[in-house]
Amino acid sequence: MKKYIFTLLLFLLSLTQAFAQQAKAKEILDKTAANFRQAEGIKAEFEIQSFSKGHLAGQTSGVIQMKSEKFLLKTAESTIWFDGKTQWSYLSGSEEVNVSNPTAEELQGMNPYTLLYSYKKGFSFKLGGTKTFRGKQIYEVVLTATAGNKNLTSVVLYVAKDSYQPLYIVAEQRDRSRSEITVTDYHTGQRFAESLFVFNKKQYPHTEIIDLR
Repeated sequence: MKKYIFTLLLFLLSLTQAFAQQAKAKEILDKTAANFRQAEGIKAEFEIQSFSKGHLAGQTSGVIQMKSEKFLLKTAESTIWFDGKTQWSYLSGSEEVNVSNPTAEELQGMNPYTLLYSYKKGFSFKLGGTKTFRGKQIYEVVLTATAGNKNLTSVVLYVAKDSYQPLYIVAEQRDRSRSEITVTDYHTGQRFAESLFVFNKKQYPHTEIIDLR
């Protein structure tokens, strides 16, 4: 009987600690999301490494400009505009731009910052154990998809303790491929015209528009 009671107490203690960790993780995500929304226009430079079957599949760098849920994403390989509803995707040198109305999950695959709008739905979260990143004190938050049919299955987020700015994101897909994103520069309070997030045909006069909506 004593052994049973001791085991039960240990279980209750671990359960209490798990709930406390989940509450702390939610608090960090809430503050990060609030900081993101209050920052108005944001410009971030980043580096991405993509892995497939445990091997490096590619790497690139780029810049993203964001205002609320709208964004302009540029890398050497592609440019993506999103105005909150419609997305235009242009592959460098292809002379084609695909137009679509992406789902929330599809947006997460292209712009992980959209997680800061949707983490409360479809994800559980907990604190990780990493304490520093590139010399900065950080919180590590691990998000796990609660639905088995999601392509995005887990996300690891490093958040600076002093500013609640995302510094590093690891996004893993259902096929076990993953992307590691390191934020190398981050500026808030930027002022962007609404036209920045819309494809301008005049700037790409020879580009064929392929409407996938």
